[in-house]
Amino acid sequence: MNAPNCIAPIPFAALVDYWFGELPQNEDERIEEHLLGCAQCSERLGDLVRLGAGINSAFRSGEVRAVISPLFVQEMKQEGLRVREYHVAPGGSVNCTISAADDAVVSRLQATLENATRVDLVHVYEQGESRLPDIPFEPAAGEVLFCPAAASLKKSPAHTATIRLFAVDEAGEHPIAEYTFVHTPC
Repeated sequence: MNAPNCIAPIPFAALVDYWFGELPQNEDERIEEHLLGCAQCSERLGDLVRLGAGINSAFRSGEVRAVISPLFVQEMKQEGLRVREYHVAPGGSVNCTISAADDAVVSRLQATLENATRVDLVHVYEQGESRLPDIPFEPAAGEVLFCPAAASLKKSPAHTATIRLFAVDEAGEHPIAEYTFVHTPC
């Protein structure tokens, strides 16, 4: 369906805030009124809702790796998901696993982040490496929470993986910390 062009489209960020109920009441009511009369913006909101449902489904099935917030971990637990957590100090190593009953694994990577404006996470494993650029982080939190794709981790044989955090700025990238994970299947 192609909706007629809107002369004053709702910005994407405002649609997201509307969907999550994070707008002031007067702004919420203004957007709701616009959506009732605008097929194009209503269609965009519907696309956003479907995208969110798809991401949620992929995450719950263990197909997505992500950097997440402590609040997200808390919500996962409140929803009844089984979350295995590992706390790792900079330069540290941890013996880790995931069982068939676990829904997710969260690696709490302790780090000094106060001076960082951008952080990249590099995951090094036997087949190569992958980079998550410009990850979300709270400078004062002292940790980054990494959630690997549980579905592939459950299929993995015994292996050792490394995660590296880098601060990135106009001068280049600077190592923050490195963490070693010695994975053993259940």
